[in-house]
Amino acid sequence: MHLFSPLTLRSVALRNRIAVSPMCQYSAQDGRANDWHLVHLGSRAVGGAALVVFEATAVEPGGRISPGDLGLWEDAQVEPLARIVRFVDAQGAVPCLQLAHAGRKASTEPPWKGGGPIAEASGGWQPVAPSAIPFAEGHPEPRALEEEEIARLVRAFAAAARRALQAGFRALELHMAHGYLIHQFLSPLSNRRQDRHGGPFNGRARLALEVAEAVRGEWPERLPLLARISATDWVEGGWTVDESVQLARRLHAAGVDLVDCSSGGTVPGAAVPAGPGYQTGFAERIRREAGVATGAVGFITAPEQADHIIRTGQADMVLLAREMLRDPHWALRASSRLGQDGPWPRQYLRAK
Repeated sequence: MHLFSPLTLRSVALRNRIAVSPMCQYSAQDGRANDWHLVHLGSRAVGGAALVVFEATAVEPGGRISPGDLGLWEDAQVEPLARIVRFVDAQGAVPCLQLAHAGRKASTEPPWKGGGPIAEASGGWQPVAPSAIPFAEGHPEPRALEEEEIARLVRAFAAAARRALQAGFRALELHMAHGYLIHQFLSPLSNRRQDRHGGPFNGRARLALEVAEAVRGEWPERLPLLARISATDWVEGGWTVDESVQLARRLHAAGVDLVDCSSGGTVPGAAVPAGPGYQTGFAERIRREAGVATGAVGFITAPEQADHIIRTGQADMVLLAREMLRDPHWALRASSRLGQDGPWPRQYLRAK
């Protein structure tokens, strides 16, 4: 087994173990994808990745991180995504959509405008969360969700999954990481509820499992379902790796085929020991102890590094983000460096 070994998830065969990590582009209008997304995602499919994960796509308008986020809360958003799906698929890559809700981290400016909160008077909206705890100083107090609203959000994830199928996606990822809504329910730092969606682990994990089960109920059995989690909050008293192992076991039982192992994002200022492959140990432990396929992500840059992760059984797949921004054709370059037969497009063969 190596970086260019095929990987099969349910009925979907991936041509190698390289995935394009979901990366918000903050460039949609009314949740609709456009030419920017076509070129951004399409070029990485041309570049040899096996799985192209589209950015966090909101299941309702209030779930967007910024006004420029993709959305899939209405039928009119299906065809703009389908156009990109068809192109990605035609290049031999598998199109995957990440479904998300930003929770208390919603209604913010894009990074190039500072990323700060947008006031309602300026076109923003009030964020929601498990508890009325702001993300950071200067951020608005979110409104704590009522039980019936939580049930409606679960239905919104399921409805978005139905639309994703209409758009032609062949894989889905549930965003349960980086301090967004589902992660907010998981972490005791952001979830102080005293009802069935709070308290001990079982209560805090309830929403994640409800969403996984509802989406799996709509998503065909033949197609894979992934979940991205933050394996730790990196903060004392927060979400832990031990809890991530428990969650991964239950997600797998609910029909999740691969757990994409990231970390952090719940609170600002966490002491994250970032460095090459710093999250790979989480993928290795969850793979071993939860018995589920995993993806490793975070400062994976060199082909030899990525290949080592796969060869040594630390993860079943590597996901690259910033390195894919620097080089959309990273997978093609890696195949040459490693002496493997990469998926070079015939139009590019003169450069092989």
